[in-house]
Amino acid sequence: MELWFKEEQTPHLGIVLRVKETLLRKRSGFQDIAVLDTLQYGRALVLDGIIQTTEGDEFAYHEMLVHVPLLTHPEPRRVLIVGGGDGGAVREVLRHPQVESVFLVEIDREVVEASRRFLPGLSCALDDPRVTVVYQDGAEFVAGAQGEFDVILVDSTDPVGPAVPLFRGPFYSAVARALRPDGLVVAQTESPFVNGPVISQVFGEVRQRFPVARVYLACVPTYPGGMWTFTLGSLRYDPLGPDTGLGRGRPVPSGLRYYSAQIHAAAFALPPFVAPLLGPGP
Repeated sequence: MELWFKEEQTPHLGIVLRVKETLLRKRSGFQDIAVLDTLQYGRALVLDGIIQTTEGDEFAYHEMLVHVPLLTHPEPRRVLIVGGGDGGAVREVLRHPQVESVFLVEIDREVVEASRRFLPGLSCALDDPRVTVVYQDGAEFVAGAQGEFDVILVDSTDPVGPAVPLFRGPFYSAVARALRPDGLVVAQTESPFVNGPVISQVFGEVRQRFPVARVYLACVPTYPGGMWTFTLGSLRYDPLGPDTGLGRGRPVPSGLRYYSAQIHAAAFALPPFVAPLLGPGP
């Protein structure tokens, strides 16, 4: 008998993966958690029926979420990750030797525990002594921070349930306060094919609060539409400017499979259909 997993990404669009084995299925205090061993992409973490990451394509998402901002900031020493309980973002952040401390703030302890057990390739850095894992609502944690972080990464789920506040203006006001004077934030902001209004909303909120605001792209096959956006807000450094870490000669970490210095620049070249989502220029 063949077993298939179907994610309904919209009422009219879905993705279907053939499953070799269901490794975990449980209900936490926040959501339904599953880990599936798929034939196409390896193990997949699924929350409330939505694919969060797979072993086969997670590198594209995590490398672009992390290395664009960490090679934009010249000296990223303190990094906050909101969400990201699978550990993939932590793994990528710690490729940068300048980083002294990483705070991972995840609302659901059981997501971290599932990832430690079934996704060791992603969660492998969670026990690094530079990492502090905090089980708390991310928006509440950020609201209590003042001028503490060089880089904040918002590695959230889709804008439903507990993640809704992470796409709203008050959260980005708190992010700006939580950053050091030259800090920056990057958030995943969904698909331009499927979730254009989300991109417009978040970019608008970021542009109001940060002197530098940009959107960039990556290809993540298991996410709706395959094309994914990230929104960057910076208090000082432009990711395409000369005074970034890249511009000052910081090397790109070795062993990457998606990010490169060339991709860093190219990712900000938006197709004509995406640019209107950002609204008129300042």
